[in-house]
This record gives sequence, C-alpha cells and structure tokens, in this order.
Amino acid sequence: MSAEQKTEISAAMRELLPEPTIQRLPWYFAYVSRLRSLGVERVSSTQISRQLNVDASQIAKDLSFLNVRGKTRIGYDVEQLEAALADFLGFQLQHKAVIFGVGSLGAALMSDTGLGRYGLDIVAGFETDSRKIGGNVYHIDDMAEIIRRIGAEIGIIAVPHDVAQEVADRAVDAGIKALWNFTPHRLQKRPGVVMQDTSIYSHLALMYNRLEQQRLREASE
Repeated sequence: MSAEQKTEISAAMRELLPEPTIQRLPWYFAYVSRLRSLGVERVSSTQISRQLNVDASQIAKDLSFLNVRGKTRIGYDVEQLEAALADFLGFQLQHKAVIFGVGSLGAALMSDTGLGRYGLDIVAGFETDSRKIGGNVYHIDDMAEIIRRIGAEIGIIAVPHDVAQEVADRAVDAGIKALWNFTPHRLQKRPGVVMQDTSIYSHLALMYNRLEQQRLREASE
C-alpha cells in the first residue's frame, strides 16, 4: 500500500470517527503502553474493559476504526496496538507549541515532560510580566517573530480570561493554527483554526453537581 493510499484511508477514517471514540483512544493507549512496559505481549478487549470500565464491545468497535482487530481467544498484540494508537493519535510526531501566560498553570504545563510522550513539545512561553521573562519565556510583543522562527503551530491559552480573546487573535495573526484554551472564556472561532477548550471550571461544576446528586440519593435512602 502506498503512502498516498494510507493517507487517504486515514483521512476517511477520521471523517467517520465519532468524537467519543477519539476521547477514549488515549485511555487505551495509556493502558497498553503500561502493559508493554511490564512485558505483557497480549491483551483482550475484556481485560481492557475491566481496567477502564468501558464495554468490551465498544472497545472492539473503537479499535476497528484503526483497522486493528484482535484474534479470537488470543486478543491484541500489545506492541502493535500501542504503535497503531500512537500513530493514529499523532503521538509519534512532535508538535511544537507555545504557551501564553506563564502563571502557575502555564509554568506547570511548560515543566510537564510527560506531554512530550504524547507528541506535544512546548518550546516557548509568552508573558507581560518582566519578572517571568528569561530563558524560553519571552515578552508577548515578540510573539510573531519567535513563533515564525521556531515554527510552532499550536498555541496554549493560559492567560486571565478577560484578555483571552485578544491574545488568541494575536496568536492566530502570528501564524498559530490550533488553540488549546484553558480559560473559562469561550473563544470566537476563526476560519482555518482548530480550537479545543479544556475548562477546569466546567469539569469542577460537573463534579460538584454529581457529588450533590449522590448526597441527595443517600439522604433519601
């Protein structure tokens, strides 16, 4: 099969791939990576199901989008499954990123070496606070030149919410093609720019709501 045919198949798969499946695939990747590190050679969808609390038939369906199928009574080859997941998810490539806002969250993300294992290489940060500038942290007014020089395509937004849109617009104008937003501000979409929100506050609200539901159920029993 030629490289062009593989690209076409991959593009077709991505068009069909449901978003919940995309969200589950990294769980599978993390689990089979741990198995490989322990020397495990085979794993079944039932074993994955027990560990991740996902129905075994759903796991098999998710992996079928990658043209990965286990053998009856044998399961999946762990090394091959890990490689297929890493390739499909883009974890084998290094994606250069910059971060806007090097406060407690931004600094933590910059120092998180584990992100590199998932293909994210945060090569620079941008700040307005002169006390934080130095090393690979630059003043935000220099972003266009730095982004162009290092060839970053991903921008991580970790600034105060009231300036998030302004910073995002400047990042896109400087050449950023994808934005990973950690602020509670809902960014306006820009043509040709991929956007992903990771709202810590939304997840907290969901957790608090479920906790309160649990308390009410227990109180009514």
